[in-house]
Amino acid sequence: MSIKKNRTPACAKAPAGKEKLPDAPGVYFFKDARGAILYIGKATSLRDRVRSYFSSDILATRGPLIAQMLPLVAKTDYEKTDSVLEALILEAELIKKHKPKYNTDLKDDKSWNYVVITKEDFPRVLIVRERILQPDEYAYFFGPFPNGGQLKEAMRIARRIFPFRDACAPSPDGESGKPCFNAQLGLCPGVCSGAISKKEYARTIRHIALFFQGKKKNLIAKLEREMKASAKKEDFEKAGKIKKTIFALSHIQDVSLLKRDFHLAAKPPSEMRMEFYDIAHMSGAFTVGAMAVVENGETKIGEYRKFRIRGEKEINQGGAGKVNDTAHLKEMLLRRLEHPEWRFPNLIVVDGGMAQKNAAENTLKKYGYAIPVLGVVKDEHHRPRKIIGNQVLARAHEAEILLGNGEAHRFAIAYHKKLRGRM
Repeated sequence: MSIKKNRTPACAKAPAGKEKLPDAPGVYFFKDARGAILYIGKATSLRDRVRSYFSSDILATRGPLIAQMLPLVAKTDYEKTDSVLEALILEAELIKKHKPKYNTDLKDDKSWNYVVITKEDFPRVLIVRERILQPDEYAYFFGPFPNGGQLKEAMRIARRIFPFRDACAPSPDGESGKPCFNAQLGLCPGVCSGAISKKEYARTIRHIALFFQGKKKNLIAKLEREMKASAKKEDFEKAGKIKKTIFALSHIQDVSLLKRDFHLAAKPPSEMRMEFYDIAHMSGAFTVGAMAVVENGETKIGEYRKFRIRGEKEINQGGAGKVNDTAHLKEMLLRRLEHPEWRFPNLIVVDGGMAQKNAAENTLKKYGYAIPVLGVVKDEHHRPRKIIGNQVLARAHEAEILLGNGEAHRFAIAYHKKLRGRM
């Protein structure tokens, strides 16, 4: 779905590192001396985001691949948008079109996110992963979107403007059903209760498609024509609803995306930040992972994260599968790396020996992150026996390492027991 014909007419250009960029949302392009696009990104503030790449701590904040790219950047182009949400959509379209080297090298193809619209009488609008994407099975698909968390926020915003079906079953023709929970919240147009016809819902789907193609101006023009046609027929209620939709599109409220983007762009403080990872299961069943955070010697409980492991041997009903802690650890780290809005640590500590440490190091290296990894080896009673890896780091931060390792274990066990108790 190309958006070439609907883009802002001219992209501004400036020498790399000397940009006079606007303090506005948009998409930026890093190009080499031949004009080839190296990297595409979106920003709440084009000025602040591009400047952040030329700071002294770029290796720590962006990783070695980006640090390696910067000497190749000869110029920066940009394109302003009216909102961060539109920048996110435009970024996805342009990454799909140009496939910049440093975007694709930083991301495992299987972890890209897409928005799809199904081929049904009352289509569903869903987020799917690259690994299960089957383009021929969908009426439309949009992406790739690099950040799953931001895409979910974007979908919540879009759904308030254009309510759509995602899970509920359509009501049989001519029958009135019970509205689903989303319909009661105004997020589903009433497909489940028969409140909307197939023809009317198809119109909504076309609107959503235009929106995710980045064709907001075309969409607003289309809605204005529909509003005038409704008013001409004296269907003032419908005309009023369309007017509200036009207003919402023209004044997109994407505060949640602004917050996420601000945290990503902000320069981190210099204190020592560590992330700790542990896996919990019962003979391979109910496998979960946990991430704990210790910053400057103190736990950051609000930044702990838990993961339900989706490993290939995991059994749906909690049945035992083959235990593969290194694969589970790799999965957890990959899912963590999907969230660049979570500040990256100076040190990662895993629960386990050389196998776990090597698995973590290889995963980080593959995606361009030069973060040191330590491992905490336990005895038969699951008590810390030794710390493996860089011994200078191990000795300097032994107390914090043991604290964080214990926190990750506690958090993983608590989540495992909670999950097990539901079955």
